[in-house]
Amino acid sequence: MQQYIEFVTNHPILSAIWVVLFIMLITSLIKSRFSAIKQISPTELTLQVNRSNAVVLDIRTEADFAKGHITGAKHLPLADIEKQQLAGLEKQKDEPIIVVCQAGMTASKAASSLVKQGFTTVSILQGGMGSWTGASLPVVKSKR
Repeated sequence: MQQYIEFVTNHPILSAIWVVLFIMLITSLIKSRFSAIKQISPTELTLQVNRSNAVVLDIRTEADFAKGHITGAKHLPLADIEKQQLAGLEKQKDEPIIVVCQAGMTASKAASSLVKQGFTTVSILQGGMGSWTGASLPVVKSKR
């Protein structure tokens, strides 16, 4: 214990950075635990589509969507979601919606916007299409 105290007194800035990072990590874990938006694995996505008729919403660019997407996925760019131009998705507000992006980072923004617009069950594919293709799951390519 004496060594920790000595380290903190000798390196106050480094110690403060560690404390801030620790607090940020704990805050992030608490937010994800109580968030209305859940992250799901590719296996869970498949189960939800098969058992609950979940809607897979791909928010990537048109070009990326055409290169390969999950079977049955609807393409809707993030900009359209934020402008509330949902292309008929309003009819499925009570259905499970799974948002997919390239790496799982921008999907949270789209999912938050959907929750604010009244969608009840919104999830994000953890790792995005990268995790889907990494799991060797099938993709459909659009004809150009």
